[in-house]
Amino acid sequence: MFRRHYDRKGLDTIIATLLLVVIVVVMTVIVYSWSLGAFGAILPAPPTGREILTIENQGFDGSNMKLTLYLRNTGSTPTTLASYYVQDQNGNQYARTTWAVPPTSPASIVNGTGVFLPINNACSSCTHTGSGFQFQTGNSYTITLITQKNNQFSFTIIR
Repeated sequence: MFRRHYDRKGLDTIIATLLLVVIVVVMTVIVYSWSLGAFGAILPAPPTGREILTIENQGFDGSNMKLTLYLRNTGSTPTTLASYYVQDQNGNQYARTTWAVPPTSPASIVNGTGVFLPINNACSSCTHTGSGFQFQTGNSYTITLITQKNNQFSFTIIR
């Protein structure tokens, strides 16, 4: 009887290639899983919400040294103010970088919250750069509010 001889060289090459592909896929899954665990502890957590402030209205007192901003919090997280800057059109600026605890500062901005921003002599804890100023009719002012999460909101208003 005749025996047939099969060439196993071609079959061995195919099996070896398939094994290499399977090993590479398994190692890729292992490295990916390990990197998620290793880097997950190092990377910061994603933010839980956004702070978004919009100005609804503004008002000035008779002494021209106090501004009231009526703000609306349209973000998904509570917003607490930490400091503010008031700059006139000439570059002069009043800054209140340390804000006292409530009730003299708003604890959290909710819809229609009035925020009082005194300048000049009305603010004993303000520092100023340049010349002193008061709010004057027809002039524009840039108000920068900084939250406790270190987000900045700038508004330009005209007296």
